[in-house]
Amino acid sequence: MKRVFLKLRESFISVLPITVIVLILSFTPLAPLSGMERAVFGVSAIFLVLGIGLFNLGADLAMTPMGEHVGSGLTKSKKLIVLLSVCFVMGVLITVAEPDLSVLAGQVEAVMNSMLLIVTVGVGVGLFLVIAIIKIITRKSLSSMLMFFYMALFAVSAVLIESGKGSFLPLSFDSGGVTTGPITVPFIMALGVGIATTIGGKDASENSFGLIALCSIGPMLAVMILSLTANGELSYTLPDYSVGANLGSAFGAVLGGTVLEVLLALGLIVVFFAILQFTVLKLPKEKIIQIVIGIVYTFGGLVIFLTAVKVGFMPIGFKIGQELASYNEVLLVVFGLVLGMVVVLAEPAIHVLNKQVEQVTGGGVGKTEMLVALSVGVGLSIALSMIRIIFGFSLLYYLIPGYLISLGLSFFVPKLYTGIAFDSGGVASGPLTSSFILPMAIGACASLAGEGSVLSLAFGVVSLVAMIPLITIQVLGFKAIMSAKVRNRITMKRILSADDEQIIYFAREDDNE
Repeated sequence: MKRVFLKLRESFISVLPITVIVLILSFTPLAPLSGMERAVFGVSAIFLVLGIGLFNLGADLAMTPMGEHVGSGLTKSKKLIVLLSVCFVMGVLITVAEPDLSVLAGQVEAVMNSMLLIVTVGVGVGLFLVIAIIKIITRKSLSSMLMFFYMALFAVSAVLIESGKGSFLPLSFDSGGVTTGPITVPFIMALGVGIATTIGGKDASENSFGLIALCSIGPMLAVMILSLTANGELSYTLPDYSVGANLGSAFGAVLGGTVLEVLLALGLIVVFFAILQFTVLKLPKEKIIQIVIGIVYTFGGLVIFLTAVKVGFMPIGFKIGQELASYNEVLLVVFGLVLGMVVVLAEPAIHVLNKQVEQVTGGGVGKTEMLVALSVGVGLSIALSMIRIIFGFSLLYYLIPGYLISLGLSFFVPKLYTGIAFDSGGVASGPLTSSFILPMAIGACASLAGEGSVLSLAFGVVSLVAMIPLITIQVLGFKAIMSAKVRNRITMKRILSADDEQIIYFAREDDNE
């Protein structure tokens, strides 16, 4: 019970800033909300706290241990084909079941079969998860692999534009962000840790990062290739963002569908894990009981979280974007910056990532330090997205220089920071980004440029949220290197300038300690 309370306290602190900002804004002429809209948003915020708390506890008890046991158990078997085959299937299953991907696919069903899109993205994740596992086993450089695949990504982008299918680009890049959701991240990250730890070696810690980074590339390439075969241009119709007539109808209409989504998401993973348990893993009863309890917490947390986001956060996000855009464009950019800095705090997978990073780096990269860097990065990305909507230019004007900078930095910072940075990009673009920030961008775009421009201008915000942290986290790594060099230089200067008596005294102090 104590762990539940601690998780709820953490989630309360995370959700409080965005809730306060939105409620304060609702009482101003900038983005006024009705009493019913405030009530729905307030209740949704309370449910969000409960959902995030239960999910984080469930991830600790189930999803992370499952990933670690699958990774270490299959690696110990020394059957490479089995390991890679299981990772491919698991990559496809968890992606097909990811709720965020289903939401994105539903937006473009008029020009692309939603199930075909979901399966294509799943295959992309599965293939690149296999590549990521091979990278861990062979200890290949993550920077070199990222450079190669992103160059391939932009080459395919050029082909897509040349063929007249450039309107598919924002969807393609967003698909890489939505696949790394609250179910996928804990499992894949723990899988990497389990494999890297079992293989061992002096670089085991840094070798475990980079799976999320590589798995985010697969969907983007897969959707671009699929888009080359699509007929017609993308069209977009605004969904119904209205709030229900009363609290009961608002939550009741969404709850049933969300339960089925989460059942599918967790069910596929649980069934596949059960098969592995009986055939390969054979974990003790105590571990299985812990995982079952964790799955129950995960299920409850995700249902509550996603219901709250769909009922209260999507409609309010859309309305705030619409109101701010019609009131003042500068305020829209400023609010995007502030909101981005606090919205990342409410992403469940962010807390899983920060905890694992602190453990793997032995406290070298603290949770607070990571959170600040991610907040600044996401804030900048949303502000830049609002500027793009206002002036109406291509997403590639951001992505090409952004990825060139982030890939260039990867050759100057420790490999561990590069892995953390590229994993952070995928994790930052979680459920709240696609369910609050994207509707806000859609509302702003519909107000400023019209419904017909939504796909080319509003979509792409998820990919920017995924890109900016790549730069900010690596800058954090570069700062750590320079600080260490300065400290070493000062220490050496003090030692060289000291006389023999001081050195002996200094040495005796160390012996006494």
